[in-house]
Amino acid sequence: MTATIPNLPSVYESFSTEAKWQKFWEENQVYKADPDHPGEPYCIVIPPPNVTGSLHMGHAFESALIDAIIRYQRMKGKNALWLPGTDHASIAVQTILEKQLKAEGKTRYDLGREKFLERAWQWKNESGGTIVNQLRRLGVSVDWSRERFTLDEGLSKAVLEAFIRLYEEGLIYRSNYLVNWCPASQSAVSDLEVEPKEVNGNLWHFRYPLTDGSGFVEVATTRPETMLGDTAVAVNPEDERYKDLIGKTLTLPIMNREIPIIGDELVDPAFGTGCVKVTPAHDPNDFEMGKRHDLPFINIMNKDGTLNENAGEFQGQDRFVARKNVVARLEADGVLVKIEEYKHTVPYSDRGKVPVEPLLSTQWFVKIRPIADKTLDFLDNQNSPEFVPERWRKVYRDWLVNLRDWCISRQLWWGHQIPAWYAVSETNGEITDNTPFFVAKTEAEALEKAKAQFGEEVKLEQDPDVLDTWFSSGLWPFSTLGWPEQTKDLETYYPNATLVTGFDIIFFWVARMTLMAGHFTGKMPFKTVYIHGLVRDENNKKMSKSANNGIDPLLLIDKYGTDALRYTLVKEVVGAGQDIRLEYDRKKDESISVEASRNFANKIWNAARFVMMNLDGQTPAQLGKPEPTELSDKWIISRYHQVVKQTNNYIDNYGLGEAAKGLYEFIWGDFCDWYIELVKSRLQKDADPASRKVAQQILAEILEGILKLLHPFMPHITEEIWQTLTQQPAENPQVLALQSYPEADTNLIDADLETQFDLLIGAIRTIRNLRAEADVKPGAKITANLQSESEKERSILITGEAYIKDLAKVETLTINAPTSIEITPDNTGETPTELPKNNEIFSSSYWRTLKNIGLILAVLVTLRVAIFVGNTSLRIPLFGSFFETVGLFYSGWFVVRYLLNGKARKELIAKYFPAKETPTETEIESAIIEAKEPEQKKENSISGVVGTVQIVIPLTGVVDVEVLRAKLDKSLNKVEAEVKALTGRLSNSNFVDKAPADVVQTTRDALAEAQKQAEILRDRLSSL
Repeated sequence: MTATIPNLPSVYESFSTEAKWQKFWEENQVYKADPDHPGEPYCIVIPPPNVTGSLHMGHAFESALIDAIIRYQRMKGKNALWLPGTDHASIAVQTILEKQLKAEGKTRYDLGREKFLERAWQWKNESGGTIVNQLRRLGVSVDWSRERFTLDEGLSKAVLEAFIRLYEEGLIYRSNYLVNWCPASQSAVSDLEVEPKEVNGNLWHFRYPLTDGSGFVEVATTRPETMLGDTAVAVNPEDERYKDLIGKTLTLPIMNREIPIIGDELVDPAFGTGCVKVTPAHDPNDFEMGKRHDLPFINIMNKDGTLNENAGEFQGQDRFVARKNVVARLEADGVLVKIEEYKHTVPYSDRGKVPVEPLLSTQWFVKIRPIADKTLDFLDNQNSPEFVPERWRKVYRDWLVNLRDWCISRQLWWGHQIPAWYAVSETNGEITDNTPFFVAKTEAEALEKAKAQFGEEVKLEQDPDVLDTWFSSGLWPFSTLGWPEQTKDLETYYPNATLVTGFDIIFFWVARMTLMAGHFTGKMPFKTVYIHGLVRDENNKKMSKSANNGIDPLLLIDKYGTDALRYTLVKEVVGAGQDIRLEYDRKKDESISVEASRNFANKIWNAARFVMMNLDGQTPAQLGKPEPTELSDKWIISRYHQVVKQTNNYIDNYGLGEAAKGLYEFIWGDFCDWYIELVKSRLQKDADPASRKVAQQILAEILEGILKLLHPFMPHITEEIWQTLTQQPAENPQVLALQSYPEADTNLIDADLETQFDLLIGAIRTIRNLRAEADVKPGAKITANLQSESEKERSILITGEAYIKDLAKVETLTINAPTSIEITPDNTGETPTELPKNNEIFSSSYWRTLKNIGLILAVLVTLRVAIFVGNTSLRIPLFGSFFETVGLFYSGWFVVRYLLNGKARKELIAKYFPAKETPTETEIESAIIEAKEPEQKKENSISGVVGTVQIVIPLTGVVDVEVLRAKLDKSLNKVEAEVKALTGRLSNSNFVDKAPADVVQTTRDALAEAQKQAEILRDRLSSL
């Protein structure tokens, strides 16, 4: 059966091609994992994006990295699973819904919990799939049949199981404690959801009078409104200034409350006045001091950020309004001392975007230390998990060491409601800090427990709070696989192989997962944590909503294609964990970086079209394995296997950027620009059939190998070309994604051959560049002379002579060693046509005789001196043996230094027997220039060097040298004028001092470029 001629369209259409394969892969469940499939399991779970989110460049970057890894492992024969899903994002979803309700003039309390949750699920079903659909456009090879959501039934069961177990083990407790309170969302937030921001604020100083009227102490604070809740003033017990005051009392201004002066080592005597106000209910450090000294805890703030009844006349005022009013009152009362400008750090809520307020609140906590210690043991004794780059290990470890108990309750409705029921009938129908509660999996179970304790009439009410989102996502690596049930998926794919994530959520998420996994499964959730960097904007700044400098990945996908964007993001990575910079023109919404990758895709497409048009309709399998005979065939096969080896090694060690760049250089350079060009003549119909067949086999084999190597990075275009190249049937075709990844055959790697071929390529490239510099017409044949002192280099060049002639369009090519021709006058005074070499000047019989006589005399003199010195020294006591030894060594040294060494002997002879009328070096060189092929030197030429090979191209008859010189002169004048103008501009202090820095730098860059162009033009002119 004759194979049909493969046909690729003349232009690659990324949009239609990518959509086609994304649909095909998903509909045919190409990436559906099977726990019974052979091969070592390899699982990655997607870092679940918020269900409220939309695709940003960080998602695109991370997904490109993960997909490259998982596709590679799948092609390596692993039983690969990439499991997708989304997080319910409690605060984010609730914020969206409450904004909608506010626009309707309602609150969630107007709807009630049940109706509010119905509305939340409706929103999720209608709008919550945006991020998932956008991920599909990236062509990610996930198993969509296993997609999970942190509020789905299976994960909710896992969350419930985890909470119950921790509670029953005494690791979850309920307590009144100081928490980070977000007034905007009116919920507690964890330490990890607090972002420190440096702000320009003030430091207020005011006096607290001693109750006995004997004086006052001065305190300073950045939050003067909190003084309304002060219950003490603290000093360091070793501070000599205040030792005598410890135990006395003060009268709190405004509130007129008597408070003690306490001594506590936490106080820094060098800070401020050495006296600090203590507000245990509104500051973490004060909270600890309050517990140590049994101080009252007075809360002055409501959950919405207004002051409550404990604030006296300031009740009902917003905290920042109250701040101004408290300061005004203190000033009016004469106790305000001064106000200083003060830069300090203020904690902000990551979600609410407002300063958090330390607030006493009854919340649920995880007792973290026992869990963290177990996780530390895995790290210290088993190096589990491993971090790439390794530097993040210490950061992760330090965090585990310094962990505090984890506040896991949130005052929200959207999320996993805490499985605790309160016996409200015991506290007048209200949930208070002292209301008895029962933790259970169901209300029925809780009721049975309550009845056993309080009787049949007991009434229960479930805790209205929900669990911190990170509690459920902390279970993600194993809850998504079926835990707490012992499923086949859990048995096969847990622990996960790799976690790919950003450094900014090591504490938010990575550590939560290791804590939970170590406790519930006795294993770390993944073997390796690969930490990637950030995608920075065109100005190398971090992208953020607040800075409004994000780059929409979908816009770039529409313009350049998914593969182009993915490949750019991966290729830009230099070293694991490094940030990358994405070039972007905001005015045009264009990226030269992504455009370059699009051009790379087009290069591959066009090369594939050319190859397939020259295979006579045969597939790589039909053509069979090649047996290379020609130098270029052996070279490209060696280069291919070298790149296969290099790519495997890079990806195995998370050098994804290096792997992508290596493939780019091989595909574009070695394969497309060189090998295809080298074999074009062999593909002609009238070419030698055997040579033509080998060329076809190699082209087909390496093209298919390239498509496999590149598939993890650019899956769509490689799939499309591979389907055509291998002529897959329309029905039930095989897919490239499931083919084996290439393995290197080291027997076919010839490093010496590659080095030799580099010389040939360098010679061809240099000749081409010289042609371009001299404006030689593209079709014109030229003469080239290649000279090298190295016999090995000449041999390589001779072997590749046909390649040089073919690709550099050389008609006459000479390859030889450089000749060194020198001159000495003859007796007639005429310049001979062929001159004797310099050493021949001293080779006449006259000079030879003189040299021999001089040599004999030198030896006799040396011996005589040695004998005389030796005899004399021997007569001197103690010195005899000394001089005997010195004389022996000196004589030996003289013979070796001046008589056995030819060059030194000549220098010695020349010193004592100077030649008569010997031509000077300058005269010799002058004679050489005149005598050495005078016709060629008079002829204009252009030259270049590659390695140690000198390349000379005569220009006479090839180009009009005078026209070329005039053209170069004109260009040089123009560039020099530009240099002068730019230099003058930069010499103007008004411009340098007043112009924007980027404009000045652009001018400097332009000057440097112009100066470089001028230098190149002068070199070209001088070569003429």
